[in-house]
Amino acid sequence: MNLLLGVVLFSWFVSSLLYIPFIRILYTFKMRRMRQDTRDAFNKRTPIFDSLHQAKVGTPVGGGLLIIVLTTILFPSILLLIKYFWIPITSVYPLLSEVKIILFTFVSFGLLGFLDDAKKTFALQDKEFFGLRLRHKLVLEIVLATIVSVWLLTDLKIDILYIPLLGVFHLGWWYVPFAVFTIIGFSNAYNITDGLDGLATGLLMIALTAFWIVSASILDTPLSLFIALWMGGLIAFLYFNIYPARIFLGDVGALSFGATLAVIGLLLGKAPVLLIIGAPFIVEVASSFVQLSWKKLFGRKLFAVAPLHLWLQHKGWPEPKVVMRFWTIGIVCALFGLWLAILTKSA
Repeated sequence: MNLLLGVVLFSWFVSSLLYIPFIRILYTFKMRRMRQDTRDAFNKRTPIFDSLHQAKVGTPVGGGLLIIVLTTILFPSILLLIKYFWIPITSVYPLLSEVKIILFTFVSFGLLGFLDDAKKTFALQDKEFFGLRLRHKLVLEIVLATIVSVWLLTDLKIDILYIPLLGVFHLGWWYVPFAVFTIIGFSNAYNITDGLDGLATGLLMIALTAFWIVSASILDTPLSLFIALWMGGLIAFLYFNIYPARIFLGDVGALSFGATLAVIGLLLGKAPVLLIIGAPFIVEVASSFVQLSWKKLFGRKLFAVAPLHLWLQHKGWPEPKVVMRFWTIGIVCALFGLWLAILTKSA
C-alpha cells in the first residue's frame, strides 16, 4: 500500500506540473468553443443549457487527454521498474492480457472522444450536426466494447455474474453482450454527467477509491497500480476543474473514463457493486434517456430540461451546491457498494 500511495503522489505531482502549460497549449490550438451552441442527440438546440452555461464559453476543452497520455506512459513503465527491482507482482489474471484490456479501453475510447471533441470545436459553424452523429458514435462504441468484452471472455475467462442472495451465474458467450451493454452504458453515462464544474471528476474519484480498496484487497497489482496513477492525474485535473473551471474534461476524457470504470468493475467481478457505486451516473443517464424517449414518442419534453443536474440548476440551485450534493450521494453509494463487495467476498 505504501508503494501505491507513493504512485498516487507521483502521478499527481507530474500531472500538476504539466497542466498549466497544457492549458496554454489548448488555448494556442483553439481547443475551446467560442460560442454556446449545444445540440442534443437529435441535433436540436438546447436553449436552457446554453443560457445556464453561457459564462463557460471560451474555456479550454480536452483536459482528459493529458491524463490519458501520462497514465498510458507511466503504467507500463512503472510495472517494468517494479519487475526490474524484483518487487513481487501479483495478479488475478494473466498480466499482459489484463494490461492490454485496461490500456486498450482507456486509449481507444479516448480517441473516439477526441474525434468528437475536434468536430465540435473546429466544425462549430457547421449547422448540419454538432459533433459526431449519434449513430456513428454508437457503432464505434459497440465495436470497441465488443473487442474488450471478447478479450474479457477469451483471454481472462470471465463469464460469471454474481448476484447477492441469488448466487453465481455462468453466462458463457452471453457475457459478451452483457459486458458490451455495461461498457457503453457507463461511457455515455459519464459523458452525460460531465456537465458541471467538478461534478463527474469528483464522483469518479469517489468510485475509484472504493474499487481501489477492493483491488488492493485481492492483491491485483496491475489494476491497483493503474487506479493509483489514474487517481493522481484526476486530483491534479480537479484542482483546475472545480468551480469556476479553467479547463473541461471533454469527450476525450468522459468517454474513456466511463468505459474504463465499467471495465474495472467487470475485472473485479463486481457488476452489481458497479451499479451501486456508479448509481449517480446511472441516474443521470436514465433521466436523459427518459427525456429523449418521451420527446421521440410524444413530440414534447417530460421535464423542463435533462439530465438531473441540469434540472436542479434550472430550478435555481447554484452550481457548487448541485456538485457538492452529488458528491455526498456518491460517497454514500461508494460506501454501500464497498460494504456489499466485502460482504460478497466473505460469503
